[in-house]
Amino acid sequence: MRKLLPIITSHQGSGGRSAMTCRFRCGDACFHEVPNTSDNEYVGDVIAGALSRRSMMRAAAVVTVATAAGGAVIAGPAAPQATAAAQKPSSQKSKTGARGLRFTPVAPNTTDAVTIPDGYAQNVVIRWGEPILRGAPAFDADKQTAKAQAGQFGYNNDFLSLLPLHREHGRQVLVANHEYTDEILMFKGYDPEKPTREQVEIAWAAHGLSVVVVEEEQKSGKLAAVSRHQLNRRLTATSEFRLSGPAAGSALVRTKADPKGVTVLGTLNNCSGGTTPWGTTLHGEENFNQYFANAEKVTDPTAAARLKRYGVIGAASERKWERYDDRFDLAKEPNEANRFGWVVELDPYDPESTPRKRTALGRFKHEAAQPRLTDDGRPVVYMGDDEKFDYFYKFVSSKRFDKGRSRAAHQHNLTLLDEGTLYVAKLTGDSPAAEIDGTGKLPADGEFDGSGTWIPLATAGPGGKAVSHVDGMTAEEVYVFTRLAGDKVGATKMDRPEDIEPSPHTGKVYVALTNNSDRGKAGKAGADEANPRNLNKHGQILELTERRNRADATTFGWSLFLVAGDPNDPATYFAGFPKDKVSPISCPDNVSFDPHGNLWISTDGAQLGAHDGLFGVATKGDRRGELKQFLTMPKGAETCGPIVQDRRVIVAVQHPGEIDGASVEKPASVWPDGPGKLVRPSVVSVWRKDGCDIGV
Repeated sequence: MRKLLPIITSHQGSGGRSAMTCRFRCGDACFHEVPNTSDNEYVGDVIAGALSRRSMMRAAAVVTVATAAGGAVIAGPAAPQATAAAQKPSSQKSKTGARGLRFTPVAPNTTDAVTIPDGYAQNVVIRWGEPILRGAPAFDADKQTAKAQAGQFGYNNDFLSLLPLHREHGRQVLVANHEYTDEILMFKGYDPEKPTREQVEIAWAAHGLSVVVVEEEQKSGKLAAVSRHQLNRRLTATSEFRLSGPAAGSALVRTKADPKGVTVLGTLNNCSGGTTPWGTTLHGEENFNQYFANAEKVTDPTAAARLKRYGVIGAASERKWERYDDRFDLAKEPNEANRFGWVVELDPYDPESTPRKRTALGRFKHEAAQPRLTDDGRPVVYMGDDEKFDYFYKFVSSKRFDKGRSRAAHQHNLTLLDEGTLYVAKLTGDSPAAEIDGTGKLPADGEFDGSGTWIPLATAGPGGKAVSHVDGMTAEEVYVFTRLAGDKVGATKMDRPEDIEPSPHTGKVYVALTNNSDRGKAGKAGADEANPRNLNKHGQILELTERRNRADATTFGWSLFLVAGDPNDPATYFAGFPKDKVSPISCPDNVSFDPHGNLWISTDGAQLGAHDGLFGVATKGDRRGELKQFLTMPKGAETCGPIVQDRRVIVAVQHPGEIDGASVEKPASVWPDGPGKLVRPSVVSVWRKDGCDIGV
């Protein structure tokens, strides 16, 4: 019996992340009471049970890439970058595998570098603080100002989108989310109990979105930022955004500063997102709850219950922003929190445009929003709510996409996400409840798949008019308190549904479920056919097939595609592919597709004793389930925003060095610029040294 890879034990319940990351990214969400206290069914164990059943039927001896190489590599001296030569079983280039995945996988390691396969090269495209607007100064860690940061690339890059720039050969438009700030790693001598106004205003400016033109080097996959380009733009926590759709103007989103309920300052905690067929980008506001103070002073029981369902609790906030702006004090502005938690649509080609928060897509902790078109050209957006035991959704527009390039067509397409129907998913098993005992034991029918229904929540029509499909809730309440609507209609509880992406090749939809270590605990949701295995530390990926492969269908089939963890563990599954030929993976987060139809998975909080990474997996053919690790992150970092093109892979290296006890004075990482330099979140491009396409 081979030994399993070591499980990370620090900060239990957080998915393997450091306490510092949990503190600044999501306000320690995993350590507070789970907001969903409904008695709806829970899905994690349905998938886990399916995994266990198929594993029992097909699994044989299991050997992982890591154990074949002698276990996880322990890093020596830190280096800004590395290739796989020291981590992989051999330096021979892989000549087999699914097209797009023909590289020798990087083995699990703890090197303080972006480690890539042998034969590949990399460069840092842009770092936190690099100037992108006219007049912005070069970054100086000792002379940071809010004015400077508002013209510089923001902090903690997450989602990335790369769009064409047709009139400028060799250039593209990069759009990046900036999820959150970690002031301890940004400022020398930072006192979390006494942040200064300047530090707070710098943090406001470091949040939000960046638009920056990048230029490619023709002989390689290298990208370089073009500073001060006319399309370059920064949106921050104080920029103007507009609410649009059915909840715009509602009494639920009005404040003293905005009595009409249509103008919002800022966007917060932007996690992943999506790119539309009409050339805009979508940005999900995720853990917005942590920025608001004094929820405990809200005395109205209905308002207090709504705040609690969204995880808005307690007295002072972590960053103490309420000391410098009353809108972050719920005792003074009880509706301000309702103005966050939306999907933001940005037009990166129009630097004068005002981004819109699309209320028809519902309000929750949006991880991402990726569109697909129906057969008649209407966009459908799939979305996950990143919280333990919460739900996943889709929005089906009632208006058709106009393929024209005229200004009129563009203006029409900018209205597509304001009208349509919002749905939540309910999954159903096909075995008697008595056969599900919480151990993952195989049901009598030996099946591991099921069916599902999209339950309508509300429909938005022209002029902001909307109809609720949820008894006891108005349409405005459904859109502003979408979680409560999902509770009422019996949506299926999931294991932190994060990124959800439809395949542009097959139409199948892939749902990344990162983990949920609370499943089956006392007082928490127990096992059902969707949730037969307790304590899910590693997560899984669900494959969803709409009925007749129609994006606007109201029913679907689902099956287990991948259940993460150490391949030596019989409770892991890789779409039936031999487990001695796959890389170990834990905590899938963001997903993307390459030109060949392979699914690429970035991880967040891997619990197998190694750093997070980026993995490619075949989704079709006789190599379906073949999973290979392409790169790993530096110390403390998370893999975000993967883009996989023919000739390059682009990733966002988020929160490098974010390890408990670290600070500016005592850095835990030297990435990306080496010793003596401030650790800086950055975007990295990777390409083949011989100039050929990735993985072919």
